[in-house]
Amino acid sequence: MNYYNNDYDRGYTEATMSAADYMARTYRWMAGGLGITFGVALLTAATPLFYLVNALYLVLTIAELGLVFYFSSRIQHMSVGAARGVFLAYSALNGMMLSYYFLAFSVGTLVMGFLSTAVYFGLMAVYGRTTSRDLTSWGPKLMMGLMAMLFTSLVGALFGFGIGASLLSSGIGLVIFMLLTAYDTQKLHQMYAYYSMDSALAEKASVYGALTLYLDFINIFLFVVRLLGMGGRSRD
Repeated sequence: MNYYNNDYDRGYTEATMSAADYMARTYRWMAGGLGITFGVALLTAATPLFYLVNALYLVLTIAELGLVFYFSSRIQHMSVGAARGVFLAYSALNGMMLSYYFLAFSVGTLVMGFLSTAVYFGLMAVYGRTTSRDLTSWGPKLMMGLMAMLFTSLVGALFGFGIGASLLSSGIGLVIFMLLTAYDTQKLHQMYAYYSMDSALAEKASVYGALTLYLDFINIFLFVVRLLGMGGRSRD
């Protein structure tokens, strides 16, 4: 995220935003995005909208990737309102895509997955906030691990994984996104230190930060649900 520009949004001044306000805004936007995602996922799974999503799955997948790329590359040029709108639009679109999970897994598995995710995410967020260790060096390593995991998942989709390999892949993915949660949480505070003197830039930084934490939470949830689902099948 790069804010090297001199554009200021109407209605915002150069007044300092407090760290507490900045973090509260970030987590509120993250929670709002998650609420929209899970609400849209439930609605899609329970209505004929699911068949439309199924028919347009590839198109919607490309749209999701496009929105994230657009948001990440253009946020410094957006107004605060546009940044919020793109984030909420992505949250809704992602909810449509995740509707499959509401049909593939039981309510008990989804609830347990959400509660477990909240614990894992919370613990790593607290670690990222409180540790005196600089986690900057984690970034490149985690990105390499993420790329390797995506490549492995693609190979598995093409040639098939056994239950053991699937469990291992999901476990590795879970660890990667838990570590990313700590890394992204620490990065939020670094962003605040850089942009705190301008309310407009700090506001956009909080929305961008909400997206990164939202993606960490969603991916932890998906891996936890897969592990719970595979664990249940392996006992049958």
